[in-house]
Amino acid sequence: MVYKMPHRCPVCDCEMRISKLTCTHCPTKIEGDFSSCKFCQLPAEQLIFVEAFIKCRGNIKEVEKELGISYPTVRSRLDSVIETLGYSVEKEQEKVKVDSQEESLRRQEILEALERGDISAQEATYQMRKMGK
Repeated sequence: MVYKMPHRCPVCDCEMRISKLTCTHCPTKIEGDFSSCKFCQLPAEQLIFVEAFIKCRGNIKEVEKELGISYPTVRSRLDSVIETLGYSVEKEQEKVKVDSQEESLRRQEILEALERGDISAQEATYQMRKMGK
């Protein structure tokens, strides 16, 4: 019987490392300090989600149907997997805030250029309208 490798120590909850590899065909054994892949370290619930996500080719609507969960839950689980893999997730509110700040700075730049006489009122109006699209 083959068991799934534990990735967290049951005593201290630190990362477990692979120290011995054995060939399934011949008696070859290799000992050392090996790490497992990032995906192997995902908890079972996240692995199930990742498998469904890949099966559905990343189509969130299909993932909703496959797992019987809502769109926000799919997004939340995807964000959780991304973070568990060690990547940062830009939250929607943070993105809106950054976009708003960038837009505000751009408007200020246009007004300053108009004030200096670098652009005409017509050009300033055009640039402001272009930003709104």
